[in-house]
Amino acid sequence: MNGILWLALDGVGHPADAPPGSVWEQDLPTLRAVVDAGPALDATLGVPGLPQSGTGQSCWLTGTDAVRLMGEHFGPVPGPTLQALLREHGLPGRLTAAGGRAALVNAYSPAYLAGGGRRNRLGCFPYAFRAAGLPLNSPDVPALGAGLGLAYASPWAETAPEEDLTRLGEELAGALGQYDLLVADLWLGDLLGHQGREGVPPEVLTAGQAYLRRVDRLLTGAVQAGARVIVSSDHGNLEDLSVKSHTLARVPFGAAGLPPRQWPTSCREAGR
Repeated sequence: MNGILWLALDGVGHPADAPPGSVWEQDLPTLRAVVDAGPALDATLGVPGLPQSGTGQSCWLTGTDAVRLMGEHFGPVPGPTLQALLREHGLPGRLTAAGGRAALVNAYSPAYLAGGGRRNRLGCFPYAFRAAGLPLNSPDVPALGAGLGLAYASPWAETAPEEDLTRLGEELAGALGQYDLLVADLWLGDLLGHQGREGVPPEVLTAGQAYLRRVDRLLTGAVQAGARVIVSSDHGNLEDLSVKSHTLARVPFGAAGLPPRQWPTSCREAGR
């Protein structure tokens, strides 16, 4: 087992920047241990405005300051400038060119993959993998829904028990024997974060708490099975459900099963 599992959390700000009563205030033993051991990174990269997924995820995937390249925070999906960046410098393409194996473990619906004509609808992660000539919905890796067993619409009902996530984490760890990199693009946190408003909706808070518990279960299964894992996020959102928008919260970057190293001070450095 030599590869790395990357859990890319969309829209989950660092617990140190979360307000009282946030989704982080619960028992998340593995997730908090990984997050608390790593740095809290500035997702703005010094540029005014609220961080967005297009530029934030491009930073992670390429090691390039995509915010400076665009001149602003941009998203949610990559436009022509970020698409070119992902094609030229995206980690899946670089790894494949070097003879490595990478896969995105998300389970995508046919409607999503069909897109919307000539305008790109794919997020940065599926775009980067497709640009590298790699298939989506690969039958060789365990399929993972971004909701981690929660429905994608209110009331975000449970579609699979939490216990299943521990097993899926173990299966992903097992698949690392054949892959150098497996990536899970977990965007439900951002979707839930956008349901926030003043006077936090109780059902959204409950769903957000359930989601992080499922991330913790997935991470626990992978770590206990011996996987090397990285956990990151592109911008804040879910950690503060009193607002509907993204936030200026710092974002987590943590690792399990990897040797100590000089921690990065920004998402750009972490992407390298």
